[in-house]
Amino acid sequence: MDKKNIAIITGANSGIGKEFTKLLSKYSDIDEIWAIARNQDRLNEVRRNCGEKIRIFSMDLTDRANLNAIELLLQTEQPDVRYLVNCAGYAVFCDYGDISKEVSISMIDLNVAATVAMCVMCIPYMSEGSHIVNMSSQASFQPVPFQNIYSATKAFILNYTRALNVELNSRGIRATAVCPGWMNTRLIERASIGAKRGTTKFPHMTEPDVVAEQALADANNDKDISVYSGYIKLSHLLSKLLPEKLVMKVWLMQQDLSESV
Repeated sequence: MDKKNIAIITGANSGIGKEFTKLLSKYSDIDEIWAIARNQDRLNEVRRNCGEKIRIFSMDLTDRANLNAIELLLQTEQPDVRYLVNCAGYAVFCDYGDISKEVSISMIDLNVAATVAMCVMCIPYMSEGSHIVNMSSQASFQPVPFQNIYSATKAFILNYTRALNVELNSRGIRATAVCPGWMNTRLIERASIGAKRGTTKFPHMTEPDVVAEQALADANNDKDISVYSGYIKLSHLLSKLLPEKLVMKVWLMQQDLSESV
């Protein structure tokens, strides 16, 4: 019996995760898409819009029991995972003192631990030509004050993904880190908590659909990093050339923020 070719997408119910789901649902060589996110109603809407290929899983990936359930399902069904797209994640824009221990740990669990767990679980079910696409961010290029945890998690994802790509090269599996700038998604709405000091300016905003299209094109061209738009590419270059302290000062100036209260 032939194995079923599947794509697995986390954070599939909104934003760029939903855009990846739309795009991959049109791939003729994908038999089924496992769409994973917390909100059942929005997942149902994605299935209505994208068709019967979509198999929905309403799960919180910070709960290890849900990760174990996905692993068990992989063991039971033995699919060929052609695409793993990790989009689940969130940010909080605030001073370090405005965020609780619980929220801090939860952000790391979702942005980092869940991404790593999904990769570790899915790689044994991938074959030559499969792809891992992990959402990083422009925020991964340098430390970002007043979103320190978020930027640190995205730096982890960037470095982890690019190193993983090298390790998987002998198996013909590619891993791509996607590093967009500001996108018009719910992440910004959720992250903006009205803190006294936090990110409030979002220059060069773009739509998630064009970022997802570019990301899949880059992944299919075996690139280990996908950077959308000339502005973000310039930001990436300058982050390599300029001292990090200077880059952080420029960031603070752009956001009208001060290092002191």
